[in-house]
Amino acid sequence: MGAQLRVYKRRIRSVTATKKITKAMEMIAASRIVKAQRQVAASTPYATELIRAVTAVATGSTTKHPLTTEAEAPTRAAVLLITSDRGLAGGYSSNAIKAAEKLSERLRSEGKEVDTYIVGRKGVAYYGFRERKVSQSWTGFTDSPTYADAKQVAAPLIEAIQTETAEGGADELHIVFTEFVSMMTQSPVDNRMLPLSLEKAPEEEGAKGEILPLFDFEPSAEDVLDALLPRYVESRIYNALLQSAASEHAARRRAMKSATDNAGELIKSLSRLANAARQAEITQEISEIVGGSSALADATAGSDK
Repeated sequence: MGAQLRVYKRRIRSVTATKKITKAMEMIAASRIVKAQRQVAASTPYATELIRAVTAVATGSTTKHPLTTEAEAPTRAAVLLITSDRGLAGGYSSNAIKAAEKLSERLRSEGKEVDTYIVGRKGVAYYGFRERKVSQSWTGFTDSPTYADAKQVAAPLIEAIQTETAEGGADELHIVFTEFVSMMTQSPVDNRMLPLSLEKAPEEEGAKGEILPLFDFEPSAEDVLDALLPRYVESRIYNALLQSAASEHAARRRAMKSATDNAGELIKSLSRLANAARQAEITQEISEIVGGSSALADATAGSDK
């Protein structure tokens, strides 16, 4: 009984230490979510207005440009997958990887080759373990990305979309990331960044019955699109990185809260078992004392006779 009680106490100490760690990680993740949310809110208006500017240029001109022109028979697509550098975030990275796998299967079923670009150690490890080819990868900044990181990621993707497919370029550019919906909901999504879809470009003006404006481009529409292309890709990637960072912190907070709660329940269960073992040990000791006392009394009564 004594050995069993020591085992329970040792396990309680171990689980208590783990609970302190998970609680600390939960509080750290919760403190970082607020900052990440502010960054997402600050970057979204710029990305939205940039899309409107690109749409205005594309709809106001007849210039063919990789930013807006669909290939007649696309044969190659680039997919950017954003995961995390660290674990302990529940199914955050695995859900994004599943979404990227589903997108890649769909693109291949359409007869397109897929070039994969990955942000985050979890995605790199997943593809590396399965010995799958990765065009390029980046790590070390997923929990706190900057615009400089977005520019670094965007550079090879912009080069790919501007290069002919015969020379290793891409006809389409897709991005898979985790959208931050709320503290409790983060959804993996896949969006096509390029070519930009213009089907809904004039919906606001057309819905109001207003006359669409005429644009005069200086020096030319093509030069304007050339200038907007890198900024558009960089802003979309930056916003996706920020959304993913906020989602990662929220997922880690939820996972650590669940781990903390489970540790608390386990401590209660172990404490009950330890108390039961202690009670059994005390009962056994009392029984031994009573038995010894009775034996001594019987022996004394026998000697008196």
